[in-house]
Amino acid sequence: MLPNRYTHKVGPFVFLDYVAPAVKEIINKDGMGAHPHRGIATLTYILQGEEEHFDSAGNYAKIHSGGVQWMKAGTGIVHDGNLNYDSETDSKMVQGFQFWINLPAKNKAEKPAHLAIQANEVPKKALPDESGWIKVIVGKYEDLSSKIPNYSDQFLYHIQLEAGKQFSISLTDEMEVATFLTTQNAILNDTEFGAGEFIEFDRKGGEIEIKNTAQIAIDILLFGGEEYIEPVVAEGPFVMNNQEEIVQAYQDFYAGKYDKINLLNKK
Repeated sequence: MLPNRYTHKVGPFVFLDYVAPAVKEIINKDGMGAHPHRGIATLTYILQGEEEHFDSAGNYAKIHSGGVQWMKAGTGIVHDGNLNYDSETDSKMVQGFQFWINLPAKNKAEKPAHLAIQANEVPKKALPDESGWIKVIVGKYEDLSSKIPNYSDQFLYHIQLEAGKQFSISLTDEMEVATFLTTQNAILNDTEFGAGEFIEFDRKGGEIEIKNTAQIAIDILLFGGEEYIEPVVAEGPFVMNNQEEIVQAYQDFYAGKYDKINLLNKK
């Protein structure tokens, strides 16, 4: 979903991959394909299913439906994982998202790090008038604050809006903001958009009003942040600030400087 023909980034967010709802009958234990990253933090948010993470820094974790995996690639890391149905529920459905969050140049030179946040640890609060709820995956909202580090002004909210309800959120000027609709239509600032659409807003600040005219609850991802003003050069799994750094990222990877995944760390 990101980048697309209209925009290459929204605040620090430079990539969004959506795993649409699907039934998964077979458990995969062999990984989806180990690969490197440098210069970004990856964020995986699982609506349904469970995601297993292992990397060359020795981190291992498994999250279940509603959980989040965050990995700062920093100077370089190799990671892999499995996306399966949730072993803690009866559902065989999987659905989720992976974002890449671009790091400021100074943070690209830091050591890798990892966080696994289970669903009950994700900050959440009810919306007024029994309208639904909001989860703070990244950043802050009112008295809620995510555990995920902020290297710039950034946010990622999951909003669930009940049938026939509406909700408004105020944003400051110069914030780059976008939304992604999952499986239902929604009315945003009096314009109806369809399920699966990616919508970017202007930077004039003010309110975003969300209306649900459906007969069921709808889910909306709202994300963005301050503009990333440093140069952005992306190639393959690396996002750096110039082409020379991209070349160095590949050279370091092929020289084995990102280490290898030790499956003995997998539990």
